Amino acid sequence: MKIRYITKASLIAAIYLVLILIQALPFPVANLTFGPVQLRIAEGLTLLPLMEPAAVPGLFIGVLLANFLLAPYSGFGLVDIIGGSLVTLLAAYLTSKAKNKYVGMVPPILLNGLIVSIWVSYFTKIPYIYTALGITAGQFVSVVVFGSVILYVYEKASKYREW
Repeated sequence: MKIRYITKASLIAAIYLVLILIQALPFPVANLTFGPVQLRIAEGLTLLPLMEPAAVPGLFIGVLLANFLLAPYSGFGLVDIIGGSLVTLLAAYLTSKAKNKYVGMVPPILLNGLIVSIWVSYFTKIPYIYTALGITAGQFVSVVVFGSVILYVYEKASKYREW
């Protein structure tokens, strides 16, 4: 692996982790980073695999670290640390293969909404359908709104770098 690729992946992982920590730590009990409704600003980074291959492992490591560090607050334990990270890895890989931004939005929204909801529903005792709707809605906002902004900024920064 090239140093540039590893550096980019590491930076994306670190940015994901910092965004989650900034959002979660001030209100560890009542926040929108875990639970039946998840509105993670960091999930906007899930569109980066469209333009940056290093985002695939970067997102995986970022989610792995975030879920590990915040496991005491989420209450979902190892299933979320490993399962959530693997769902992100699969979504990032599928997004990297997407033909455009809109198709690239589908994997992180649907995979998180439908798969992560399984254990969140189990641990929170909230019916799966409500959990799936809540997580999918949160993912939709995170990916469409925050992801579009992040992708726009990344595209602009890449053009300036070419100068």
